[in-house]
Amino acid sequence: MRVLALGGGGAMGAVAVRTAAGLAGVSEIVVADRDLHAAQLVSSTLTAETVPVRAERVDITDPGELRAALDAADVVLNTVGPYYEFGVGVLGAAIETGTHYLDICDDWEPTLEMLELDERARSAGVCAVIGMGASPGVSNLLALAAAREFEVLRDIYTAWPVDAGGMNPDMGELVGPQGRPSAAAVHWMQQLSGTVAQVGDGRIVRRRPLRAVRLDLPGGLGGTAYTCGHPEPVTLHRTLRPTGESANLMVVRPSTAAYLDSLRRDLDAGRLTNAEAAALVAAPGVLRGLRAAFASLWFSSPRTLPPFFAVATGTRERRAETVLARLPAAVEAFVLTADMATVTGVPLALGLSQVIDGGALVPGVRPPEAVIDPRRFFTDLAAHLGLPESGDVILERA
Repeated sequence: MRVLALGGGGAMGAVAVRTAAGLAGVSEIVVADRDLHAAQLVSSTLTAETVPVRAERVDITDPGELRAALDAADVVLNTVGPYYEFGVGVLGAAIETGTHYLDICDDWEPTLEMLELDERARSAGVCAVIGMGASPGVSNLLALAAAREFEVLRDIYTAWPVDAGGMNPDMGELVGPQGRPSAAAVHWMQQLSGTVAQVGDGRIVRRRPLRAVRLDLPGGLGGTAYTCGHPEPVTLHRTLRPTGESANLMVVRPSTAAYLDSLRRDLDAGRLTNAEAAALVAAPGVLRGLRAAFASLWFSSPRTLPPFFAVATGTRERRAETVLARLPAAVEAFVLTADMATVTGVPLALGLSQVIDGGALVPGVRPPEAVIDPRRFFTDLAAHLGLPESGDVILERA
């Protein structure tokens, strides 16, 4: 297949390109970016690969350029964010050109809009897998593994680490070219302001983010995490149909939660833009930091919560149970220690491998848990990392 990597000159796109270059079935990769020099730098690192790789300037805001690039490809990897600005338009163009599509969309608003393009994609014979990164992506597959244990699924949560559980975030990843906030940082502020989609009583509801959720997990683990706007609840609502609650959670220290909450309040009041708030995350202000340190007394600790997991509750054989789904230790270590670009770009390329060989090549717009084989994915991930582990997710019950 001929692969078009939109945003391939960026950090996440570059990782996806390098991983995809080693996949069977890839005949060519075009590294496409608005910044041609960045695309050329990425393509030049792969000149020794057997798969032909070339760079091309593509501005996705130019419909003609975008369509021409898509016309020449069999499948596109879209890593251009923020997705609440660009996701729907690129997917729509891919459907028009009959180009299969994968992305790492981490905004819930365009996720809902893209899911509405399902019938158009089916009619065009286009397979579109949305949200195939770490969270969403790996988190969805953990949720699927946990939910499969139940006859009736009640609640399901996905959780990812911010600065707790041994995490030391690289704030440099929140800064883009010329010192401007990265798309990931701007996205984060979008998902911490206003109201966000979650699941309550089995239906989509809108609630403010940074809501505390107390969890008691198998193995005596437990603590408090905080909600964040993300695609997982809205896609799990469709695929797994929980009858109770579902939300995406941040495993975060009280001081950081308090600082984020101060930004949320200013965003909601119109005193900050997403970009301005993102800049204050990358370079915290002293006065705001002091205020947040005091406010952290009102925020609860994650205590012994794992850093990256999914947890489901429900009934099986008429008994209430809780199931915790975690990655094998060495794979979890990779997720916790690798940079954001790597833990996002690698899953995207491994998802591509299941589209290339037909395993996930199903027309329509679907999230990972609907089309990606979890066991194969985690086996491929372990193999990519050079680890001996199988694709078995660790499940703990209580």
